[in-house]
Amino acid sequence: MLVVGFPALAFGTNCFVVAPEPGEECVVVDPGIGVEERLAEVLAQHRLRPAAVLLTHGHLDHVYAVTPVCDAHGVAASIHEDDVYRLANPLATLDPALVGMFEQQFGAKAAWREPDDVVRLADGQRLTIAGLEIDVVHAPGHTEGSVMFALPSAPADADGVGSTLLAGDVLFAGSIGRTDLAGGDPDAMARSLTGKVLPMADDTLVLPGHGPSTTIGRERWSNPFLRQLAPSA
Repeated sequence: MLVVGFPALAFGTNCFVVAPEPGEECVVVDPGIGVEERLAEVLAQHRLRPAAVLLTHGHLDHVYAVTPVCDAHGVAASIHEDDVYRLANPLATLDPALVGMFEQQFGAKAAWREPDDVVRLADGQRLTIAGLEIDVVHAPGHTEGSVMFALPSAPADADGVGSTLLAGDVLFAGSIGRTDLAGGDPDAMARSLTGKVLPMADDTLVLPGHGPSTTIGRERWSNPFLRQLAPSA
């Protein structure tokens, strides 16, 4: 399996491109702010053809380029049904001062248009796209419709791992997603971590929405938030 990740131009949001191998169809996960040029380079370098755009949740930093990417390749955007409402206008949920800083940094007025074709995802759903089998794992807490995408295989260049988890803003290396924004819920996050993350195998490669990759095993023993929730030995 081929996985290429790179950060967006703002907020350090990771965008991932996943395909069975070069020269095949692929899925694009979380196209954030200003990713279009780098994404086009990755697609050309590996001769990939997007078949879908998958969104781990509806925050602006993870979806800002979803409409231009979907339009360019004639594909749908897939997001959990509980976060569909966020695609109406994710700019509206941001502090105006933050929008102003964003516009000043990029020298252009922030604009948004909702994707024309939106697929609603549900917990436990298995997607068969671009020659990949992807399980939808609903893990609310950061937002109501936050999901993780689980694949049974690992990237060809990754050693010592057996499967892959695109974790969005649920789990990071050494931390977890914040729960103090609109739609966040610390109790729901605790349930997601206990019921969805901790049961996963230690050799699961975790590709988070921000920051470096990690594994479930590494986080089980070193992440203070998981350690607090894990049952005592």
